[in-house]
Amino acid sequence: MKIPRLLIIAGSDSGGGAGIQADIKTVTMLGGHAMTAITAVTAQNTMGVQAVHPVPTDIVLVQIESVLSDIGVDAVKIGMIGSAETAHAVADRLAALDVPIVFDPVMIATSGATLADAATIAAFERLMATASVVTPNLPELAALGGEDAVLAHGCHLVVKGGHGETSMITDRLLAPGGILLDELHGTRIDTDDTHGTGCTFASALACGLGSGLPIADAFRQAVRFVRIALIHAPGLGNGHGPMGHALGVVPFDEIEG
Repeated sequence: MKIPRLLIIAGSDSGGGAGIQADIKTVTMLGGHAMTAITAVTAQNTMGVQAVHPVPTDIVLVQIESVLSDIGVDAVKIGMIGSAETAHAVADRLAALDVPIVFDPVMIATSGATLADAATIAAFERLMATASVVTPNLPELAALGGEDAVLAHGCHLVVKGGHGETSMITDRLLAPGGILLDELHGTRIDTDDTHGTGCTFASALACGLGSGLPIADAFRQAVRFVRIALIHAPGLGNGHGPMGHALGVVPFDEIEG
């Protein structure tokens, strides 16, 4: 049985709610095989980020080469990138791939901690030009110059509405050129357990694309997965807790034999 192979290029979250840990859980629950190139090691929990240690660029690249040369890849998800040098090097390497690439331009954690400096954010231009679809939240979209600035790179854009102020959330999928492909509306879920929503959405979207879904179908699946995971958050920690990536079930218990 062939399953979608997802390469995740992102940082590690010691608290398990976001980053590589959330990505692996999401891809696994959606039936994919998650592979990783870790760009940074963070010490963090539901209260915040206590320390960040970027992984050297050459180590990030050798992780990528290791999995590509043997297992192969059907889609790529990029999250926290670690440094401007790594951003440029990753963009160079991924330019040779002919697979969907989802770029989540991580700048600030849910707790408010900064996860990308000014030089790294400037290097996001290269990654947006390489990506098939970019998935910023509203503050990240503003920092990138708005919808037109992102779409100018020739990518699709998902405008996520979770950081808005209204009781209804609107998520929009735009094609290059600004054409609206899809728009979803949902009632805001009343919870503080939102750590990892952006990572989870981008990985779910990448998994759908890697499975061969059209982008609108992958978008709808990713939004649905995030909403169900929010509803089933386990209530861990004293701050912004992790989502319930297992969606309220123990998968092993669902298997007979």
